[in-house]
Amino acid sequence: MTIKDMLGRSGVVSKEEALRRILEHAAVSVPGIENISIHESLGRVLGEDIDAPADVPDFVRSTMDGYAVRSADTFGATESMPALLAVVGESVMGELPERPVSKGECMKIYTGGALPPGADAVVMFEHTQPVDLDSIEVTKPVGPLENVIQIGDDLRRGERVLCKGRLIRPQDMAALASLGITSIPVLERPRVAIISTGNEIVPSDGPQPRGRVRDSNSYYLEGLVIQHGGLPVRMGIVRDDPAQLRGVVRSALEQCHMVVITGGSSVGSFDYTEKVIDSFGPPGVIVHGVSVKPGKPLIAAWAGSVPVFGLPGHPVAVGISFDLFVRPVLLKMSGEVPSPALEGLSPVRTVRARLQRGISSGPGREEYVRVVLERKDGELQARPVFGASGLISTLVKADGIVVVPADSIGIEAGREVEVRLF
Repeated sequence: MTIKDMLGRSGVVSKEEALRRILEHAAVSVPGIENISIHESLGRVLGEDIDAPADVPDFVRSTMDGYAVRSADTFGATESMPALLAVVGESVMGELPERPVSKGECMKIYTGGALPPGADAVVMFEHTQPVDLDSIEVTKPVGPLENVIQIGDDLRRGERVLCKGRLIRPQDMAALASLGITSIPVLERPRVAIISTGNEIVPSDGPQPRGRVRDSNSYYLEGLVIQHGGLPVRMGIVRDDPAQLRGVVRSALEQCHMVVITGGSSVGSFDYTEKVIDSFGPPGVIVHGVSVKPGKPLIAAWAGSVPVFGLPGHPVAVGISFDLFVRPVLLKMSGEVPSPALEGLSPVRTVRARLQRGISSGPGREEYVRVVLERKDGELQARPVFGASGLISTLVKADGIVVVPADSIGIEAGREVEVRLF
């Protein structure tokens, strides 16, 4: 559906239509593979399937502190009729026992220790009592393989451990380390060019003349890109000069897999962004204007196989636009393959909370309202943080976002709402 905005500009589309157009063109190239240390692998996307090169564990081990026994020697044991066993030694941690356990014998063992040959179970210390230094009584029987991990119980040699496209988690690092795999093949991170535009923008590490604004959006985008698996490439600040912007965008297209520009996306005499972006097509600009607040002036384009986004200059709109439109493309470019079971579920963490104050909204557009979460009267409550989308402090104070649907004129106080957590 195409909507005519308040400035008389046609072409404003719904969020759903914008995302459909963007993903329809998202025929991105397959990332290359690089090998990195396991220390750097957290959050990276696995580049190859990994099969277990060996069994884990590769010896039979105990899961309890107790005595390694032949289970048959404990059958029928009770507190009144215990089984008497001779203690023939101790399984030392980190070493394989030097002798086996024969009928009527046992060996002291600790959690993780190797079972001696002949033993097939472990009886816990709590179910034994000493008779003398060389013998114990067992007061409760154990079955075969009780309190024991067998060879390959954790990972079997040749078993598929991790699949290509998996986002590596801490537990995955542990599994790889247990197999002795410490050089990890991962997909290269998509390089994302970040360009700030505007005559009013100055570097954050220098003086701020009156009437100028320090560049904060590039740092915001840098964090968002890293957080979502990309590699940010800062291209600097560009003045409101179409020739200069065209030159920087051309350089970005040569170096990077994606280009994100902030500022210069709305209607105004200095806003050349759309024309510059479109000049690198086809297909060029496919979206300019989305019925969301904040974030309506979004530009989405493709310069050949490289996605190019023009985001509004206000920080809140930058975050909303990135989450709704840039993040899905970056995910696709990363090579990550989400679990099929999670398909259709939001990747954003959400909580339910009761709205403290009402929110009004104009119909025909989705509105994204920052909220602070508080616990009051035994329940979670959401307090709206009102303020212009140019106020960075509203993002810092807020814990998340409440979405007012496009077909609604607001949400009344006291309603339970879903909060999308930052």
